[in-house]
Amino acid sequence: MKILHVCEYVRGGITTYVNQILNDQVASGEFSSVDVLMSRFNSDKLLIRGVHVHYYRYKRNLFNFLSAIIQVNQAIRTIRPDIIHVHSSFAGLFVRACFLFKKKRPKIVYCAHGWSFMMEVPPYKKRMYGLLERVLARKTDRIINISNQEFIGSKKYKIPASKSLVIPNGIDDRPLNLKDVPIALDHSRINLLFVGRFDRQKGIDILIHFFKEHPLENVRLYTIGENVLDSFLMKIPDNIVTLGWIDHRMIDSYYQKFDAVIIPSRWEGFGLVAVEAMKNRKAVIASNRGDLPELVQHGINGYLFDLNHLEELRRILTQLNKQTLRAMGEKGFALYKERYTSEKLNLRLMKVYKQLMDLNEKPSPPQAAAPYEAK
Repeated sequence: MKILHVCEYVRGGITTYVNQILNDQVASGEFSSVDVLMSRFNSDKLLIRGVHVHYYRYKRNLFNFLSAIIQVNQAIRTIRPDIIHVHSSFAGLFVRACFLFKKKRPKIVYCAHGWSFMMEVPPYKKRMYGLLERVLARKTDRIINISNQEFIGSKKYKIPASKSLVIPNGIDDRPLNLKDVPIALDHSRINLLFVGRFDRQKGIDILIHFFKEHPLENVRLYTIGENVLDSFLMKIPDNIVTLGWIDHRMIDSYYQKFDAVIIPSRWEGFGLVAVEAMKNRKAVIASNRGDLPELVQHGINGYLFDLNHLEELRRILTQLNKQTLRAMGEKGFALYKERYTSEKLNLRLMKVYKQLMDLNEKPSPPQAAAPYEAK
């Protein structure tokens, strides 16, 4: 069985996700070939022994779409995979457009990693994205939603439920390259960490404006990340420390230094940063958007706040104490072990692949109502 993973930009959370499944698929012995195809621009290097990495020339621009479709089609014809696992909306367009007018094709598994029609965009764009996804779904065998919230949203836009299922993201429970990173923290304060792209989706502008307007004496904010998609030109106030974009293989070393992680996203298909924090026994303070309320149970493993009522965030931050945050971190770790390990993710994906390849067994209808029961 040959599998090809096709991505647009492999950066941040997508890097984490793809690394998890590629490592497992190479080690499993189930595949004769594991390949990945991604944009040469704006992508992290994937250095996984046994994985064949291919690139196409592309930057996100309407005028580059046709070129990307042609390059992706050429790569598919050369590699000749049995299964194509597609990651993200744009990659989903590039791959499935190749087969719109062809009968014979590989099995296609598609994961949007956050539906475009669930983003903060005008209603006419939501309708347009929904229509496009319905058309492309005709050339898709399985559609993976990364959360219950995503599945509910997909039904609203009439994405075929018969092809859809929920498989939450998962990450390896082994700490990565733990080292003593050179950060001098003031342990008399609550040290918060933001991890993510500096763009509108992740809400970093909200966080910067909040700390500029409310310079809390008991809290110090640190940020890991940089621009990926949006132009970001906000002045960083003195009470925020920027650490830049770090090698993701070092991320656990950074998480373990801090008291809690903050996620002010405007929308979020899953919220992988929250799971990374939970793995490292850190409480999570998050907006109540997208899938984050599925990951963060208010008052249990962290706190939720409303982006439209930031006085809630101010009240939460002024009342933080380290002992409570440590207890919340332990509860978050237990939730992570129950639901979000890479082992659970890869077992669920392998089951999908085998069902699609078994010509003698009709794949059973996906069960999205209880996504965490699969073993």
